[in-house]
Amino acid sequence: MESQALTENFSEANVDALAVVIFKGEKPSSGVLKDLDKLAGGHIAAVLKSEEFKGETGETALLRIMPSGKVKAGRILLVGAGDKAEYRLCDVAVASGTATRYLRKCNVKSFALLPRFDGDAAAIAQNAVQGSVTSQFELDKYKTVDKTDKAVTKIVVFVESSKAADLKKGLIRGQVIGDSMNFTRDLANEPPNILTPTEMANRAQKMAKETGIKCEILDEAKMTKLGMGSLMSVSHGSEQPAKLIVLRYTPAKSTGKKGELLALVGKGITFDTGGISIKPAEGMDAMKYDMSGGATVIGTMRAIALLKPSVPVIGIVAAVENMPDGKASRPSDVVTASNGKTVEILNTDAEGRLVLADAVAYAETQGATQIIDMATLTGAVIVALGDQNTGIMGNDQELVDQIRDCGMENGEGFWQLPLSKEYSKQIKSDIADIKNIGPRGKAGTIMGAVFIQEFIDKAKWAHLDIAGTAWHDTARAHQAKGPTAVAVRTLISFVERSQ
Repeated sequence: MESQALTENFSEANVDALAVVIFKGEKPSSGVLKDLDKLAGGHIAAVLKSEEFKGETGETALLRIMPSGKVKAGRILLVGAGDKAEYRLCDVAVASGTATRYLRKCNVKSFALLPRFDGDAAAIAQNAVQGSVTSQFELDKYKTVDKTDKAVTKIVVFVESSKAADLKKGLIRGQVIGDSMNFTRDLANEPPNILTPTEMANRAQKMAKETGIKCEILDEAKMTKLGMGSLMSVSHGSEQPAKLIVLRYTPAKSTGKKGELLALVGKGITFDTGGISIKPAEGMDAMKYDMSGGATVIGTMRAIALLKPSVPVIGIVAAVENMPDGKASRPSDVVTASNGKTVEILNTDAEGRLVLADAVAYAETQGATQIIDMATLTGAVIVALGDQNTGIMGNDQELVDQIRDCGMENGEGFWQLPLSKEYSKQIKSDIADIKNIGPRGKAGTIMGAVFIQEFIDKAKWAHLDIAGTAWHDTARAHQAKGPTAVAVRTLISFVERSQ
């Protein structure tokens, strides 16, 4: 997608349409809005006065104008942004995405955006481009008919009296972040017969080669040698071999604290039947998304490789398929993880924590001092938080707070749930060190987290349960239904704050 910076003469942009953010209750009484209303023959004022268009978030109204003189555009799109007092930088991405999706339907190829946000020009441009790029992702990759073939190919971002160089820097960053989010979403949307653990590893390798970072794939023989009995127990029932994907970004010159290493760890269950504790048939098709945590890690590492922060980061994905056959784990099996702890498996559908156990333990053996894991781990988090907030827990409050702050900055909500020794006591096993589920119907999300915590030794650690936020069942004004790439922007911000 082509992007350009504009610092003056918004109405003269060489585009098919002009898109302008409008707030609730606003009137075009001065400035650029007044000028645009003149171009539209007073129709902006008329539409606002009649309350045909109220300025609610996601609302749109298209007005036609006659190109003349220096004005090239033939349309003006009003894009609602809600209350002005609540308008944040991350809402620029929502407005841009809303404009792009609407104008694409009208077969508009290019538009200029007036985001109307006061702040850092580069950040405004970044959000505008990212929102436009991610808005055009669709689920129709494998369709042969009725495929979306319209696209907006150019966005011009206007920030008055800013430096063009600052805007251009933001445009480049926005493209990288948007493309990396769509890369994440494409992985998550793949059918499980195509995206096997092997294929997931292949795509990670290809991405690493293209972006210049290192990639190592541990096969089952290597994982068995390392004692990863917890992870391997999930793979036994599948004909598809498990893979541990290890991505390493090392900056040319590090400005981070000596000896510090951040590890991003993702659950990559490419399909989850539940194993012997098999899931109900209804809704099982959504279990292709059970590798969304792993996709988030790979997509974030792609962005990190291209943005080149000055701190090292390692990305680890446990890619496994959970299937039932004669070799599958049974409820009551006992397995030994790589840190020596024994686990009684009482439910084979609580498999995500089993693979993450060995993955986070491996991260520490690689020198990780901070670990952030992410997983579509529990249905309980959906009951508790719905699709608006990701559940977050951890052993270090400062780390949790930093992630939450980065999430707020990027329009991604994280709600902290408690961890305590009293919860940990509820996964003690009668015949092994721990069991992989807690009491039925009680604190399911927390039980998953305290299990993973058993495999953290000294590292500062945070766990993100993205089961409710990794995909949406309905489309939004700025985004298609399906995978969301949740946490990619938050993690990028977290890494860059660590410089």
